[in-house]
Amino acid sequence: MSFGAQIAPDYEAEAEASSSSSSFSSDNEDQRDRRESLSGAPPTSNIEKIETAHEGQEPRPSPLRQGRSSSSAVLPVPVGFWHWEMNGVRLHVLQLWMRTNLILAIAILAFLCLFWGVLFNQNKLSTSIKVWVVDFDGQIAPYLNEIPLVGPVVTGSVQKLIDSRGIHPGYTFRSPVDFANDPMQVRESVYNQDAYAAVIINANATALLRAAVEQGNTTYDPKGAGQVILNSARDQATSSSYIVPSITALQSLITLEFGSLWVPSVLQNGSISTATLGTVPQALSPGIAFTIYDLRPFGPPVATPAVSIGLIYLIIVSFFSFTFFLPIHMKYITPKGHPPLHFYQLIIWRWAATVVSYCLLSCVYSLVSLAFLMPMSNLPASHTEPAINPNAYHHGTFVVYWMINFVAMAAFGLACENMAMFLGTPWTALWLIFWVISNVATGFYALPQASRFYRWGYAWPMHNVVEATRSTLFDLHPRIGLNFGILFAWCAIDTVLFPFACYYMRWRTIREKKLAAKKEAEWQAKMQKEKDEPSLFTRVTTRGSPPER
Repeated sequence: MSFGAQIAPDYEAEAEASSSSSSFSSDNEDQRDRRESLSGAPPTSNIEKIETAHEGQEPRPSPLRQGRSSSSAVLPVPVGFWHWEMNGVRLHVLQLWMRTNLILAIAILAFLCLFWGVLFNQNKLSTSIKVWVVDFDGQIAPYLNEIPLVGPVVTGSVQKLIDSRGIHPGYTFRSPVDFANDPMQVRESVYNQDAYAAVIINANATALLRAAVEQGNTTYDPKGAGQVILNSARDQATSSSYIVPSITALQSLITLEFGSLWVPSVLQNGSISTATLGTVPQALSPGIAFTIYDLRPFGPPVATPAVSIGLIYLIIVSFFSFTFFLPIHMKYITPKGHPPLHFYQLIIWRWAATVVSYCLLSCVYSLVSLAFLMPMSNLPASHTEPAINPNAYHHGTFVVYWMINFVAMAAFGLACENMAMFLGTPWTALWLIFWVISNVATGFYALPQASRFYRWGYAWPMHNVVEATRSTLFDLHPRIGLNFGILFAWCAIDTVLFPFACYYMRWRTIREKKLAAKKEAEWQAKMQKEKDEPSLFTRVTTRGSPPER
């Protein structure tokens, strides 16, 4: 039985089943004749002649000879598309064509809406991207007696940005007490993925600025006023599309707001000489700025397929392994020179061989990233300091990466195996489209920015594969236990369903062979009726007419 992805009329499948059944009968007949000739017993064909030769009747040919004579029969002469003998099949094919287009249109609409929908509300839900704003200015010792100026300006600018109702992340004001008055714990919070980013106003921001203009401190750096903490390897698309543009706009707004307050106040201060101000122009303009710390920058570029497009190919390879390996496995139950294997043992063999194939193929897939020099042997790095291409497991990173891809391929592939056996052709093609789109939609895009409908995506294989791969290759906050647990759950469910799918496919194949002759007779009767009593559509679209009887 064929399990390809083509869409064909039912009568072709029936004819195929009928021909396979006939060939199977012919093979058995040949084997029986050979056994009888070796044992000295009269062949079956001779027995049939003896039984049917009485009462002056001609001997009935054997089934083997019937098959040979039918195969040597003259084929019908081809006719034109509008010929009257094409009446029935022309109408039937048109109906199938229209029905297939309707099914495909509905499927495309449903599946593509699933993909478009995950991006539909991204701008509206951009506030779900949490960014902490923590003001330490004058809040901790030894700066408690300092009247803060930088902190209130920054927080006021953030509030103005929030009130503008534009597209911006979800800025959330947090107290230093929430982080034990330690800016490093804010960084740790970003690393732990409690927030996508953080804006920190340093405790000495105002004190250093005032000291610079009063004492002429030429080493003053405006970037010491605050910090912006990023973690772009967590989701480089979200960082580049929402966080970085918003932080850039925020910095411009802060510079404008601060300059309009700070410069007049300094110039009106008679205790500060012009000569002193001339030595520290950076303390006047821009006055304050932010140092950006990207704890885990995304890179190198070859990492992109490892956490996105490359995983689509992993789904496709796992899907098509079914059509590659099924004919090989079926040789065990095709009695050609050997007895058939027990069906339950075939199921065990198929499952084991499929999983081993996934292990080997996932290793080859993983080696592609290694061949293009994706770093996989670097040491882990500090959670609070920026690091370039750290790996979570040092020299063991490649093995962990391979195991992620192996379990992922098993989760993808065993689901495809089951659905291919349950659905058959042509529905397996639609299943592949759904499987790819649903996994891409929930794995490659930030689910917090999608509507609540997509919350099921957290349990989908691709989301967990991407998250586990990122944490391994970029030394991100590890959730690999949760990720592996969900993937193993998929494998377990698919393994439980696998025997039922195998038995169902066998039952359906046997049923189709039994009904093949009946359906063939119904088809012939339908075609003959269309010739004898053509419909209005047939009479309009037919050229010529049947010969009169």
